[in-house]
Amino acid sequence: MFSFCSSKTQAGEPSEYVLQSQPGQENGLDRQETMHTHGVRTQADGSVPAEKALQKLEQGNSRYVEGKPQQRSFDADAREALAQHGQNPFATIVGCADSRCPLEILFDAQPGDIFVLRNAGNTCTHAEGSMVGSVEYSVCHLHTNLILVLGHTCCGAIAGATATALSKTDKSQNDAQPSSTLDKLLAGLGPVALQAASELPAGSTVEEVAAHAVKVNVFHTIEKLLTYSKPLREKVRQGEVVVQGAIYDIVSGKVEFLGACPRQVLVLDMDAALVVHAPTIEASAEESKLAQDKEPASAKIGGA
Repeated sequence: MFSFCSSKTQAGEPSEYVLQSQPGQENGLDRQETMHTHGVRTQADGSVPAEKALQKLEQGNSRYVEGKPQQRSFDADAREALAQHGQNPFATIVGCADSRCPLEILFDAQPGDIFVLRNAGNTCTHAEGSMVGSVEYSVCHLHTNLILVLGHTCCGAIAGATATALSKTDKSQNDAQPSSTLDKLLAGLGPVALQAASELPAGSTVEEVAAHAVKVNVFHTIEKLLTYSKPLREKVRQGEVVVQGAIYDIVSGKVEFLGACPRQVLVLDMDAALVVHAPTIEASAEESKLAQDKEPASAKIGGA
């Protein structure tokens, strides 16, 4: 068994690459550059600082856009290394389940590089235990220092939620209960669509609102992750973990990195606010005693 939020630290990632090639392989495409102890990223390697992890994602996406992915193989030895020595991803990515958004491919990553979480709409509207718990697992046990919430253009979930939210013009529609799990998911994204509409000029089309809602939803998911996870809030507050957003363009292939959530500071202060406004047990007991002392004698003996 392991401590879920272990304080274990790892040495920094080495900066030098080691060129490995198999005997008899003369084709340069079969040669693989690696700085990893076992040829692929495993627990034998150092953790990656958030800044460098973000840089690796940016560089990987640039290679993907240019059509120049790293030429490397992932063979039986690589699978064996991951199985024996454990995973050590350099980033966690919360993305959409859309089949047009293959996260490892668009970041030119290989197995063991990134910890991937996906659902329709890259959302976290109802404190889904699997999504929040998996993020906590990645930062507390796998020691990833970067979490990236990745939305994408032409998102079907966002488009559906936007159309549904903007079509609710009468009370009967607003009071209608979701009839399926999908309806609940779309309803949960309704506030995102309405916020996006409020930030655009009056008369904006549904398509324009949906396009802007993709960005709004990225930051909304970041807020929810931080709100629902105290361990994550603490690590972000202490500077151990960085959470940022991004949007993938499914046509150009380019990822636009958005940075941190604009409301992050407010979310991180929520624990302090709760402590300030929540009365302590001692304070409550003292207030109760003072109230009793001020109580009329007749009240203390039942009004007799």
